[in-house]
Amino acid sequence: MHPTLLIGPSDWKPERMPKAEFLCRIDELWQSCPDASRALVYGNPRHHAELAYLTNFIPKLEPAVALLSRSDQPRLFVGGGANMLGAARPLTWIQDIVPLKELEGLRSSDCVLIGGEYMSASLRRIIGDAPDVTPQVWAQMRHKSSAELAAMREACITLSAAIVAIADAKQAGASVTTAILAGERAANDHGAQDVRTLFSLNGGRTLQPFDTLFERAVDPLQVYIAVRIFNYWAESFALLSERVCPAAEKADALLRAVLPMIKPGTSTSIVSDLVAVECAPYQCHPVTKGALANSIGLALEETAHTNLLATFEAGEVYAVKIGLTDSADQHAIASAMIALRRQGSEVLWSSESLTRTN
Repeated sequence: MHPTLLIGPSDWKPERMPKAEFLCRIDELWQSCPDASRALVYGNPRHHAELAYLTNFIPKLEPAVALLSRSDQPRLFVGGGANMLGAARPLTWIQDIVPLKELEGLRSSDCVLIGGEYMSASLRRIIGDAPDVTPQVWAQMRHKSSAELAAMREACITLSAAIVAIADAKQAGASVTTAILAGERAANDHGAQDVRTLFSLNGGRTLQPFDTLFERAVDPLQVYIAVRIFNYWAESFALLSERVCPAAEKADALLRAVLPMIKPGTSTSIVSDLVAVECAPYQCHPVTKGALANSIGLALEETAHTNLLATFEAGEVYAVKIGLTDSADQHAIASAMIALRRQGSEVLWSSESLTRTN
């Protein structure tokens, strides 16, 4: 059962993401859309990466639309009526905030549209046939600034706290439910806006979310956890076990081998082909097959909104995943978060180091 508010604390923190950061992003948008005078940016509680990127605003209950202009001050149209205006103000640097219904009658002939694929049909009719430039915005989003990297490092710190809490609870003999909830609680204590978890009851062969309570302990325990803080995501897979797991050792070894290979311009196929060959006697796990790496940031999966990830690029942050299985009783998924620079990469988080100490 989902909570009423899908997103937790998300106030704009100018010391973390200054207004100048957003203004630079908007300037870059105008450079990629030289014929546009204005831009309409849509977001809702489930799909809002573009809106957060340009305004910091994340809708809590109903949609919102930002109107950006080359010549006028930006305006934010917020759903939910006048009562929501006060609650919206701390979430964004934009000062002019009005009800969403005031979009009616807006002239959109000189506008481009961002995030339009998630709009309702009725709202799309109001806005009209503005050209969609969402791919250009996602191309911008893939290259992380220093402020964004700082936010993602904080997300990785929160991720580490959550994984360690799960490992500690498991080692103390806790049930699956108690262990996973310990991780979620630790993430929330660190100020996470959102926490998502999956776990395995069959040694890592399959993963599932909570649909009921599981009052038994399992070993090994394969977990997936994603946390969001300051609007940015970090995610991980980790196999937690009190005994030697050959598949986990192999996955860790492959993770150590592939991370130095990931450099700007490196083809993703070269790395994935190596994993396919070197994973013997295991096969690639169904969860990670064909999904070696993806860009991550304001969305868990940024690559899906741009061209298919073909080469690794400097400036991006990647989630790298190695999953192995023997289709019997050996399964494991290991992962890392890396920031790729021209001079090398920085490992922001790795399940391989956790496995060594667990």
